[in-house]
Amino acid sequence: MPLRDLLLGLLVIAIWALNIVVIKVGVVELPPLLMTTLRFALVALLLVPFHPVPRAQWPFLLLLSFTFGTLHFALLFIGLGQSEAGTGALLVQMGTPFATILAVIFLKEKLGPKRLAGLLLSFAGVVVLAGGPTLPAPLPLGILLLSALGWAVSQLLIKRGPHIAPLALAGWIALLALPQVALGSWLFESGQWQAMRTAGLAGWGAVFYTAVMSSIVAYGIWYALLRRHPVNKVVPMTLLVPVLAVGLGALLMGDSLGVHKLAGGGLVVAGIGLILIRFRKRRLAQ
Repeated sequence: MPLRDLLLGLLVIAIWALNIVVIKVGVVELPPLLMTTLRFALVALLLVPFHPVPRAQWPFLLLLSFTFGTLHFALLFIGLGQSEAGTGALLVQMGTPFATILAVIFLKEKLGPKRLAGLLLSFAGVVVLAGGPTLPAPLPLGILLLSALGWAVSQLLIKRGPHIAPLALAGWIALLALPQVALGSWLFESGQWQAMRTAGLAGWGAVFYTAVMSSIVAYGIWYALLRRHPVNKVVPMTLLVPVLAVGLGALLMGDSLGVHKLAGGGLVVAGIGLILIRFRKRRLAQ
């Protein structure tokens, strides 16, 4: 991967790592499905008027609005509302092995020995990291794993789907997912108007960050990287998210930073290095 794309990928990872903490802060003031609805409304408002798409692409976008909008994002917000930020970041990383397995099965992509070893090493690091936080109850645990699966399926759909400009993709997914999550909020949550009236800077700031930084900026870059590189080269970078999320949790929220977190983070970084760095043999001088 060219250095420019690698740096762009790391920027996306940093935005998503902070996004985990921001969502956790936001759902304290706003019900999770309501916060997801507000996020999608803002994304759609900012993007859809400026990025029209042909009607022939609407069925594909509608499918993505369910897998990415409802299955991934809505369940992520719900799961983080019932678990620790660091734990949620770790569980969502299951999207990486899910996506890798799906890419091998459906896209016929190959994993060389080095990248396979790096993926396994990084996964071992996530397991070590997970030894610290207390796992959530079975229901939020299942919700977060389903969110990870929705993310993985969406990445493969984007890879194989019709070419749509990244910002148009983000905007229309948000628009089409908006009634889905709004209906969910109406059916399963209460006190929405009161929550919006009483929400402070943290709540509304979280909506802005998740919409503009995570959806528009980060996913716009991510879509472009997925179209330029194989899934198995791009997706494993997300294993850095829990490392940064744990660090940001310690820095911003006062979470403990124990030996298991440092050791697990080291394994993840080492695995990412094996996956991303290409070692080339030097030719002997003739």
